[in-house]
Amino acid sequence: MSFDNLCKLLAEKHPQRFAIWILGKELDTIEVLKTELSIEPIRADSVTFLQTTGRILHLEFQTQWQSNPPMPLRLLDYWVRLHRLYRSPVTQVVVLLLPPSEETPIETAFELESTRHEYQVVKMWEQDPERFLNDPALLPLATLTQTQNPSQLLNQVAQQVAEIDEADDRQEISAYVQLMAGLKYDKNEVRRIFREGIMRESVIYQEIWQEGEQVGEQRGEQIGEQRGRSEVARNLLLEGMDVEAIARVTGLSIEQIQQLQTTQHS
Repeated sequence: MSFDNLCKLLAEKHPQRFAIWILGKELDTIEVLKTELSIEPIRADSVTFLQTTGRILHLEFQTQWQSNPPMPLRLLDYWVRLHRLYRSPVTQVVVLLLPPSEETPIETAFELESTRHEYQVVKMWEQDPERFLNDPALLPLATLTQTQNPSQLLNQVAQQVAEIDEADDRQEISAYVQLMAGLKYDKNEVRRIFREGIMRESVIYQEIWQEGEQVGEQRGEQIGEQRGRSEVARNLLLEGMDVEAIARVTGLSIEQIQQLQTTQHS
């Protein structure tokens, strides 16, 4: 899946949240419209059309600004076709995920002789991260927002993912976040933060740790603590965390964890 299409998936999964973010106001009704328009050659693979009361919201997600045909012409062409089909005002917004090179102009209008057509451009690297950190629907985009400390921001995002109560939602959003973070961050850094930091703070980890503490209460404090740590280690091995990371999290030695790993495969 391309990053543009991942954004399209998120916008169509959470149209209300995306529309409120873009338009800056609460909406009573919103409907995802089909993306197939009757005239080629403009493709609609990374485009989302949302219909609100008396208005169409056209969202175009782009990793790169440069395109063929050029973006201003694409937006004009979409506007004409949408207005002809729905006879409604159309708000057009290009969400640009990454900054282009310094010499690349980012136009906000198509201009040719007496024709002028305006649209909006949202530059993700200029967006305040707080809005995205506090909304699970927008959280996958948070890693691309404005920051002076990218690693700190990535850790903040991981913590927000860890606090999602529903396990299925947490797993799904974590996958989206990590995919989107791959646009900006080293994949090894993303993997490290989400396998170590998120596990320590996550509900799953806390439940596993509490089970270990309960064993300690039942079997004796020292034996129980050891068994509790071993139980944590076994579950983290099942989650796919590497041995060295588990050793740092649980306090067990690498040899102890490797022995647990051997018994799991036997």
